[in-house]
Amino acid sequence: MEYKISSKLRIVAIVMIVLGLLGVVAGFNSAYSVTEDNISEVLAAEHHDGHGHGDAHAADAHGHHGHDDAHADHHGEDAAHGKLTHHEEHALHQIHNRPYSALYVGAFFFFMIALGVLAFYAIQYAAQAGWSPVLFRVMEGITSYVLPGGLIVLAIAFVADSHIFIWLKEGVTVEGHENYDKLVAGKSGWLNKTGFFVRGIIFLAGWSLYRFFSRKFSIAQDSADDNRNFKKNFRISAAFLVFYIYTESMMSWDWIMSVDPHWFSTLFGWYVFASMFVSGITVIAMITIYLKSKGLLEFVNDSHIHDLAKFMFGISVFWTYLWFSQFMLIWYSNIPEEVTYFVTRIEHYKLPFFGMLAMNFIFPLLLLMNSDYKRINWFVVMAGIVILCGHYLDVFNWIMPATVIERWYIGLPEIGSILLFGGLFLLVVFTALSKAPLLAKGNPFMKESEHFHY
Repeated sequence: MEYKISSKLRIVAIVMIVLGLLGVVAGFNSAYSVTEDNISEVLAAEHHDGHGHGDAHAADAHGHHGHDDAHADHHGEDAAHGKLTHHEEHALHQIHNRPYSALYVGAFFFFMIALGVLAFYAIQYAAQAGWSPVLFRVMEGITSYVLPGGLIVLAIAFVADSHIFIWLKEGVTVEGHENYDKLVAGKSGWLNKTGFFVRGIIFLAGWSLYRFFSRKFSIAQDSADDNRNFKKNFRISAAFLVFYIYTESMMSWDWIMSVDPHWFSTLFGWYVFASMFVSGITVIAMITIYLKSKGLLEFVNDSHIHDLAKFMFGISVFWTYLWFSQFMLIWYSNIPEEVTYFVTRIEHYKLPFFGMLAMNFIFPLLLLMNSDYKRINWFVVMAGIVILCGHYLDVFNWIMPATVIERWYIGLPEIGSILLFGGLFLLVVFTALSKAPLLAKGNPFMKESEHFHY
């Protein structure tokens, strides 16, 4: 059985991309309409209307968390000389950072879904799982976004430069320079532009090569008269998981944690993994249900959906365990350079911060705990939408507090980024699904998978 991407779905994806581009462009235009000449009027209007998420001291209180801390001692008498005050310069940088950050959040969110599915796919092969082979082609379709999605994330990081990563600011590691940052300079052996992009290319190359060869062996197994290709897939999957464990952690340090270069957590790699893993499994379930609704994947039964929903539930609890472990240890020790990470988020991001906790833990717990509900397609889709929205907010909370501090909104650049990368994700994934039969019939566990019942 083969799937052909419908013209309606293709049009929807293209419309999403176009609308997303318009939203992103409008976001950049809006941000850069604020200049040194009118920033004081903008701040006065914010203060008068009460639209800000903080006050004139917020940037000073959390400047070490944002991207403007290098200016802390430089603008003492600026107002007297007609220059920007310290607060005005902080605000201008935050406003200009916002569209880059929104673009980065959207790009990383859809990329991490594909990367989470790639790990889940490799685990199924390495474990020689008997229940999941009927879902392999869906997983292979989703993982087709790993390479383009990862390249987009790296491209945005390259273009955004110090708008997202303060350690890319000129002179930040040069002692005596006005932008010098002692802590960042101490990490310059790892946090440098060359190392960042070389590591990123290595990560992407390894992930993409595994995906390429695994897909190749999977399709070749369909017409093979022995299990040679399956065994190759088993071996490379086991080796890939070792590579993945290390590179996913390093990627999370580089692409996410280094946005806050003064803060670190030894749990962060696992925390990011849990977020991408549950998001990826959720998308597998939602695409599978969509294809079944079109009369395809008749070999997928309620037990397969039930098991995917079990993973959605279980990994949501695992994510909560990691989140609480990280938060509780930092709160309990109360070390200033550690707690500042959560202080900024709790003070200025109450709605996305606590809303994310509710959507990523409380809702999955209530919606998916009952075994019968895990078999109801519309119920799983509803739970999946809540989980995906919650993990988008999770990525939002990783990036925005470090780059825009209290000047966050969900507006044109954020919505535009979701539409842009969501449309691109749909186009790439469903095009890949149409390239091969939806049943990996050569897999030696296929009969077991087709007759799987929980």
